[in-house]
Amino acid sequence: MSSISPVEFDYLRKLMAEHTAIVLDAGKEYIAESRLAQLVAQEGFDSIRALISNLRSNSFDALHRKVVNAMTNNETWFFRDLVPFQALQKAVLPAVIAERSAERRLSIWCAACSSGQEPYSIAMLLREHFPELRAWSVRLLATDISTSVLERAQRGHYSQLEINRGLPAQLLARYFTREGLDWVISDDLRRTVEFRTFNLAEPWKEFPVCDIIFVRNVLIYFDVDTKKTILARMRRSLRADGYLFLGGAETTFNLDPNFDRVPYETTAYYRLRS
Repeated sequence: MSSISPVEFDYLRKLMAEHTAIVLDAGKEYIAESRLAQLVAQEGFDSIRALISNLRSNSFDALHRKVVNAMTNNETWFFRDLVPFQALQKAVLPAVIAERSAERRLSIWCAACSSGQEPYSIAMLLREHFPELRAWSVRLLATDISTSVLERAQRGHYSQLEINRGLPAQLLARYFTREGLDWVISDDLRRTVEFRTFNLAEPWKEFPVCDIIFVRNVLIYFDVDTKKTILARMRRSLRADGYLFLGGAETTFNLDPNFDRVPYETTAYYRLRS
């Protein structure tokens, strides 16, 4: 497969910025070559340069969408970084459950959920440690810009390698069954997660107000103005006493003064400033 030129890569950078607000650093053509290799073969092009030539010759269509999906970083794993899930279990959920005991409603949103390991991790955590929530109205919403990874998430099929990345053996035995080379999450647990296509960088229409929002390891791909815009929208989508989780390398500092950072062991979560 022939390498792409800086001009061709610049086209991809502009395509991603326009449709996702994701910033691709200049000089990293190898990223595009790696992420688009499979798509080039699937679509019958003889090189990545031929694919880009086709994109440049046509207005935004299904092929452009496939390229955007392929270029999006979908790295994830079960109980990623672990400590945020411990904070959720030991500090955040007990507080939220106490606050919502009268209405018995809980709403959690996982933004940029990729292939589903994060929302399924939360679903398992709820089942394992908070049986009282079975009598509640619980909404666990998971969104991502990529339709292809959402299709994978909805199917709930994971390879042995994906299972090995963070999933405890007892949870594998309890919530998964073997199907060929894959492990498949139980229908009962899968139905507790609602998956939806959603672009954080585009204008938001009506969106439910949530008790807890996970938007981890995605802000790092946006420029400062986009980060500020997304945090402002997150603020409006969070209940006044709600909780926001960001990735370990992310912060609201110098981006949105309306959040307070709450340390928890080696991590932190955020709450709206009174």
